[in-house]
Amino acid sequence: MGFDVAGKTVLITGANRGIGKSFLDHMLKAGAEKVYAGVRNPDAMTDVVEASGGKVIAVQLDLANADTINSVAGSIDRIDLVINNAGVLKVATPFSDDVFDSLDYEMDINVKGLIRMARAFAPQLEKTSGVFVQLNSVASLRNFADFATYCASKAAAYSITQALRDLLQPKGVRVISVHPGPIMTDMGKSAGLEEVAESPAVVSEALLAALASDDFHVFPDTMAKNFWQAYKTFAKGVVESGASEG
Repeated sequence: MGFDVAGKTVLITGANRGIGKSFLDHMLKAGAEKVYAGVRNPDAMTDVVEASGGKVIAVQLDLANADTINSVAGSIDRIDLVINNAGVLKVATPFSDDVFDSLDYEMDINVKGLIRMARAFAPQLEKTSGVFVQLNSVASLRNFADFATYCASKAAAYSITQALRDLLQPKGVRVISVHPGPIMTDMGKSAGLEEVAESPAVVSEALLAALASDDFHVFPDTMAKNFWQAYKTFAKGVVESGASEG
């Protein structure tokens, strides 16, 4: 059954820029009653908060710090939709001098951070029959050598997302896995993907469409859609069917 954002309370991690900021804008346009913007520095959201007329509330949240996540979860009375958007990327191959540091950093934020978020907010989402959205990537399906450690972390995050679907679906919580290709964000620029990157709005619009349907996988942009055409049979036949078995 589809999920209507109108009148709902939403939490978005990494909501101050890029895809996260686009998610925030689109949730407000879709009629969200309240949007909690999870950021490391809430002061950076002052203008957005003031312009929202009280609908946006900036909260300090760092995916590497479980205390900040649990503090936010404990301070919110109701949550209907969690969008775990925040993530990090390092340019590192298996032969880079900093490969192990890069991998540790990305696994801590992109994978352990996801687990920290799910553990903190699943109990509230169970109360509201809510939705948990994880921003993964096409890099979760195919490793790109220059970003080897990032791809590995996103593959692990996608795997955890599947586990969350299996565990939360029987409790009335939907889980959605979003897999963008190159998007015009600070992360995309640092990866040198400007020439092929698409607008963050493509991701936000695709998520809204998925919320209105029953989709688990979301492949929003041109590159992502090409991945989906090749991956769809396996995803539908193995990943999604397995998650629905008792």
